[in-house]
Amino acid sequence: MRWDPIRKPQAARAAANLTDYATACRDFDWTAAGSALSGLPGGRGLNIAHEAVDRHATGPRATAVALSCVDRHETVTEITYAELKEQTDRFAVLLGELGVRPGERVFTLMGRAPELYIAVLGALKAGCVVSPLFPAFGPEPIRQRLTLGEGSVLVTTPTLYRRRIREIRDRLPALRHVLVTGEAETPDVTALRPALAAVNPAFTIPATSPETPALLHFTSGTTGTPKGAVHVHGAVLAHHVTAAFALDLHAGDVFWCTADPGWVTGMSYGVIAPLTHGATVVCDEGDFDAKRWYRVLSAERVNVWYTAPTALRMLMRHGPGLAKEHDLPALRFIASVGEPLNPEVVVWGQEVLGLPVHDNWWQTETGAIMIANFAAEEVRPGSMGRPLPGIEAGLLARGEDGRAQVTGGHVREITEPDVEGELALRPGWPSMFRGYLGEPARYEKCFADGWYLTGDIARRDTDGYYWFVGRADDVIKSAGHLVGPFEVESVLMAHPAVAEAGVIGTPDPVAGELVKAFVSLAPGAEPTEDLRRELIAFGRRELGAVAPKEIVFDQHLPHTRSGKVMRRLLKARELGLPEGDLSTVEQP
Repeated sequence: MRWDPIRKPQAARAAANLTDYATACRDFDWTAAGSALSGLPGGRGLNIAHEAVDRHATGPRATAVALSCVDRHETVTEITYAELKEQTDRFAVLLGELGVRPGERVFTLMGRAPELYIAVLGALKAGCVVSPLFPAFGPEPIRQRLTLGEGSVLVTTPTLYRRRIREIRDRLPALRHVLVTGEAETPDVTALRPALAAVNPAFTIPATSPETPALLHFTSGTTGTPKGAVHVHGAVLAHHVTAAFALDLHAGDVFWCTADPGWVTGMSYGVIAPLTHGATVVCDEGDFDAKRWYRVLSAERVNVWYTAPTALRMLMRHGPGLAKEHDLPALRFIASVGEPLNPEVVVWGQEVLGLPVHDNWWQTETGAIMIANFAAEEVRPGSMGRPLPGIEAGLLARGEDGRAQVTGGHVREITEPDVEGELALRPGWPSMFRGYLGEPARYEKCFADGWYLTGDIARRDTDGYYWFVGRADDVIKSAGHLVGPFEVESVLMAHPAVAEAGVIGTPDPVAGELVKAFVSLAPGAEPTEDLRRELIAFGRRELGAVAPKEIVFDQHLPHTRSGKVMRRLLKARELGLPEGDLSTVEQP
């Protein structure tokens, strides 16, 4: 199904940070862009926490609100930049008094609460490496990551310690200190708040090179040992620049990123990037609830909202009436990430909220947004947009395995439009990961002939807009066609009876694989044979030869904890294979 581009009003285009895409791409230089940051006083280098907190706390934004913290009862606590500086200084001092030295790893296991920001930014001030964990992980995924990362310190809640850590504590020899956000229920943990109150807050950030390791993000996809992607303090420049270009973030904006801080999005854009701009960050401790989310958007007067396609689809299911019950006059820009964004969600945003949803693309390894739909440019529903200034993207010809074909150390770049290839990036942006922890060979395999190989399959139209097709290891090979599951899912979800879809390939002796779709129906739709035939015909009209040959109705599709349909599990069930340890499944 084709969707018309959504063009922006002139006033919106004129107010955007990026008003002339072509000129910005031509003139952009990362070294020159660095002037937007102050660096540590006295030429002592670059530190993420200084750029996010201290330079504002000692300037005109000292009394501006840095964090607007909404607890589960929707009581709001505001923390200014000056107050955040004092609390993060105290945390850095506390680490020193505990004997924690620069370079050691501080893990967090908690949701969006004030203590998270204090711990993350305080540890960065102290020169430690921060590694966030997703609080819904079970004990074994947590143990794996703490062991691989040799975590010295863990900051968590009493409940999570009791349920996730206590039983594995004796198998974590490197873990010397556990700091809890509430009362210390046992002698083997320390209550964070009293410990912070007891220290002298005087602290000076030590010299920190832009190449000093700062962040350790674990990513494993659906199988295998978790990979620890290492990022440096210099990444803060990419966080700052991309938040301006891709999220249209301005100083003084109220910004809400709904991503969990255990993931790279929740850290790069939920903590670091908005604070570097002097924005007010909404920190909501509550879980997803459609009414609550609309209340937060309205009460906090959010200007820029960064969320996930799954969450937006859940809001869509509540219909336009709920949205219209809430006044959102401050909302200026909506962006989405975490999985490909279906075109109908983009259009829904325009029709119901008065703003299109801007898709963008990046990975844990890239550390920051690489491709995006911009505030001053038209939005093409279904496209992830165009590369940011300072980012060179390309498509590489693929071999039989679906990945870029490397022959004699060389690859072939695809220059013609609308041809699928592996998405690749020229290295050199500041937030590019510097390695996989302890796995140099695994890191080297990510590069070929001067390109970083993303593992994602995409196509590019004549105007340079990129369109996601699927992961290289997810593509279905059917009768000579390479079929991207996302493309099929998006078409099916454009049908009014379909709420959600998961697409896999099933073995076939003639075609190799056949496309099979599992469909959850929208409220009011009945799983009849007539509807099944209608959906198959609908798919054929829109997709032709790559349309699904079989459709199964399933109102209980399996999901990851971040809300995405688990194609791997659908395929395992279809083939009668072991489902594996689902606790290791992550969002990219």
